[in-house]
Amino acid sequence: MPKYTNGSGHRPTLAKLTELTEQTRTKLTHTGQKLNATRQKLGKKRQLGIAGVAGLGAAALALSLVPGDGSEASTTESVSASSVAFSSRQVEDVQGGVEKQLNDALAQAKAAAEKKKADAEAAAKKAAADAKAKAAADAKAKAAAEAAKQQAEQARKAKEAASRSAQRAKAKPVAKTYPNNLDGWIRESLDVMKKHGIPGSYDGIKRNILRESSGDPKAINNWDINAINGVPSKGLLQVIPPTFQAYHVAGTSWNIYDPVANITAACNYAADRYGSMDNVNGAY
Repeated sequence: MPKYTNGSGHRPTLAKLTELTEQTRTKLTHTGQKLNATRQKLGKKRQLGIAGVAGLGAAALALSLVPGDGSEASTTESVSASSVAFSSRQVEDVQGGVEKQLNDALAQAKAAAEKKKADAEAAAKKAAADAKAKAAADAKAKAAAEAAKQQAEQARKAKEAASRSAQRAKAKPVAKTYPNNLDGWIRESLDVMKKHGIPGSYDGIKRNILRESSGDPKAINNWDINAINGVPSKGLLQVIPPTFQAYHVAGTSWNIYDPVANITAACNYAADRYGSMDNVNGAY
């Protein structure tokens, strides 16, 4: 078939086709660069999908620009204005499809990145909340353990103090008390006499007290021979002062009218002279 010549009249149409082809190549190159940049952000499956779209676009472009036999148009009918217009629409459709796929991919990548960021922020917040809760629980447990430790220590100290008090109370003899009456005076005198080895019984002492003073610790005899001699008998067992002083028992009062001192001194004198107050049945 004849070639296009300078006088053919169809050269402007071919030049326009060539120019459109170059522009389309430039746009596809720019689009390919965007796709390459996007591949770095997308997964393998999405990369393959975009590459497939780009390949289909390039193939469609090639088929629309190249005649069926691979040569340039040889007749006026094969390079008509309508064929050029059809090829331009196909290029625009392919380019639009590629750009739509690219925009969709970018939107998906952005959405995935935002979701990943949101998930990371939520995980970080949850981790921070968990750490805070754990720290609070640990602090509470530590405070409870410290309080229990202090309570145990206080209980131990209280127990030790009670034990020491009990030991002191056990070691320290409890002072014996006596009623302030005739019964009490006789019993206290018997305990003192026992310490000093002075014999005598409760009944023997009481019997002589009732005869001598009727149980009056302040009793005094101002009419017998002792009174005439200036040394009247005094107290429960009517002891004269010289005898009281001579037979006074250590640990008792030096007051002759003191019931316990009077009984103890009189029993000491009776033991020395009669063997025991139990042996005295009258004036002595």
